[in-house]
Amino acid sequence: MTKLRYGVAMSLDGFIAGPNGEADWIVAEPEFDFVSLWAEFDTLLMGRRTYEAAIKRLGKSWIKGMTVAVASRTLQPSDDSGVTIIRELSREVLRALRAKSKNDIWLFGGGELARDVLNLGEIDRVEISLIPVLLGTGIPLVAPSAREAKLKLVQQKVYPTGRVHLIYDVVD
Repeated sequence: MTKLRYGVAMSLDGFIAGPNGEADWIVAEPEFDFVSLWAEFDTLLMGRRTYEAAIKRLGKSWIKGMTVAVASRTLQPSDDSGVTIIRELSREVLRALRAKSKNDIWLFGGGELARDVLNLGEIDRVEISLIPVLLGTGIPLVAPSAREAKLKLVQQKVYPTGRVHLIYDVVD
């Protein structure tokens, strides 16, 4: 069954980006096998701000061959052909996205989107790359007003740089 996995880098104090969306504190981990991780997905689910920041930083070539869905009330379909715009997030929309996916779906950053998908009960797994940095302020892992969710640790790995990769299943 296709899983919807919230995968994100997070500072030690719980932020996924600086207050203005800064991500320069996220450094590459030489021993992390990103290619294998990437191969587990065929669909990306992002909020508009995450999508725009990723395209600005990485261009569009990194999403080639992926189904991309962006939750946005303001992004226009003509702005990005090949990208599905989700105007109203719902359990039905997410389940339809799952039905079309052959591999897992990566909820790629976005604390507000993570909150909304969690509140719909549609996140199966939370995968955090804990970066050894304290930001002091920024965008939280999950935006306020998220429902409580119980998690079960299923995997962890510590890297030489101090990064800790944690994988949790959502159990409720």
